[in-house]
Amino acid sequence: MRVLSRVFGFAVGIFLLAVMGGLIVAMGLFAVDRLAIAPGPSTETTNVVVEPGSGVRGIADELTAEGVIGNPWVFKIHVRLEGVEDRLTAGEYAFPAGVSVAETVRMLREHEVVQNRFTVVEGWTVQEVFEALEAEPELTGELSEPPAEGTLLPDTYFFQRGETRAELVARMQAAMEAELDAAWAARAPDLPLASPEDALTLASIVEEETGVDAERAIVAGVFVNRLRRGMLLQTDPTVIYALTKGEAPLGRSLLRADLAVDDPYNTYRYEGLPPGPIANPGRASIRAAVQPAATPYLFFVADGSGGHAFARTLEEHNANVRSWRRVQQEQGG
Repeated sequence: MRVLSRVFGFAVGIFLLAVMGGLIVAMGLFAVDRLAIAPGPSTETTNVVVEPGSGVRGIADELTAEGVIGNPWVFKIHVRLEGVEDRLTAGEYAFPAGVSVAETVRMLREHEVVQNRFTVVEGWTVQEVFEALEAEPELTGELSEPPAEGTLLPDTYFFQRGETRAELVARMQAAMEAELDAAWAARAPDLPLASPEDALTLASIVEEETGVDAERAIVAGVFVNRLRRGMLLQTDPTVIYALTKGEAPLGRSLLRADLAVDDPYNTYRYEGLPPGPIANPGRASIRAAVQPAATPYLFFVADGSGGHAFARTLEEHNANVRSWRRVQQEQGG
């Protein structure tokens, strides 16, 4: 009987210890949970670069050193309890002020990295795009041989720190290909354009001739009218490209003597479209090239307001040119 009493007492003791241990663990987990959702110590947005292969301990130490979290152990335990040790991803993160450990882990788990922006301006040449890419410090890697002129779609591209320049160029090319394919499929009937490449070339001329959205389709219509009549396009931007090949700005006004340069891009000497694009046209110019306005105009010249004066006949055009020259004289040009 005495032995049974001792065994019972021992069993009760073990039970009580287990209960107390469970309570302690539960209280500990509750405390960690409270600490994990509590605001962190940072007082401003903090950018932290998590390198590949950092591991949970390395990430915790880095976040603590940067003042994002206050206790690396809370971070480690929370990660373990969430079971996401292998799901914390590398990259550049912008942790907001007062971010909690729980929110920090969520951002790392869901790869909410900083998205950098790179903008290709409508009308830039490939050379200008490449120069801007070289100057972007958040990109990595060397650029290879430039692609053909006009094959990089102007747009704002988002990228992560460490992405390569070549990858971004490939995205620009794919975007232009998709845009051009869609535009060509929706082209107006009976255009004097033999291929999507012709449309891209015309779009690049439109891009360089006007920055006024309302004029793009009209300018395209003028060039389409000239192509149909077998007239020379006589567009100054192609002469500039003949002189520079898009490698640098001309740096001066176009001279009358330049119009005689013997180059297939010189549309004052060679009929039809030039051999290829003279810049990277934007979406609006591409659409204008394949859906030009039905217009009677054959000529246009700057009007001094940022737009152009259009004319049906050479006589009207010459009158517009005289008006433009008066404006230039008044402006001291």
